[in-house]
Amino acid sequence: MKLLLVDDEPLARQRLAALLRELGGQDVVGEAGNGREAVEMAEALGAECVLMDIAMPVMDGLEAAHHLAGLPAPPAVVFCTAFDQHALAAFEAAAVDYLVKPVRRERLAEALERSRRQLAAREPTRQLPADAQRRRSHLSARLRGSLRLIPVEDIHYLQAEEKYVVVHHARGEDLIEESLKSLEAEFADRFLRIHRNCLVANDEFAELRRSPDGQVHAILRNSKTPLEVSRRCLPLLRERLKHL
Repeated sequence: MKLLLVDDEPLARQRLAALLRELGGQDVVGEAGNGREAVEMAEALGAECVLMDIAMPVMDGLEAAHHLAGLPAPPAVVFCTAFDQHALAAFEAAAVDYLVKPVRRERLAEALERSRRQLAAREPTRQLPADAQRRRSHLSARLRGSLRLIPVEDIHYLQAEEKYVVVHHARGEDLIEESLKSLEAEFADRFLRIHRNCLVANDEFAELRRSPDGQVHAILRNSKTPLEVSRRCLPLLRERLKHL
């Protein structure tokens, strides 16, 4: 199998690589230091199995597993962590196995064999149940066959268009196949609804401006385009802006 090793501690990756050399028959195609790198590299390198820590900066392993599950050919995921309190969340994220550090060679061999069986059977990877999902730090968008991860903190506003949502962010625009309603529920403390088709990041509001015809628009710090505020959303929006 093609393996990707993911851990923010280089020594942990070195030890895992040494164990894999002892076992033989594996092809380590790359190493990553956080979950975001793991998701980007897994698809680019065609990784079939990802051996991944959970507690990491930028993006942790549980969120990375959620993004990996959405790839066209999702790899098997084996968590390797120093703590055992994440076991339930790991299996909810459809992990093949859960290894506690220091990883023993025998348990690693078992996990790899389970990964092979899953890949051979082409079992569909379960998505993390909606009620078990934790709030993500990134949204994932497909771009000409590749995956782009968008940090939530870089998003200016989200606008629904037909069956897609356009994410307007610091590096441009991307389409994602998620509903505005689900995004509002997940990020309720970060985005405010200004219209049935638009959510705006709290820190993007510069002012609310009323035009001569009585229509109110939101003026944003990082966008030249005023956004229409619906009459239905205006009272709640004004109230929430007072407390930001």
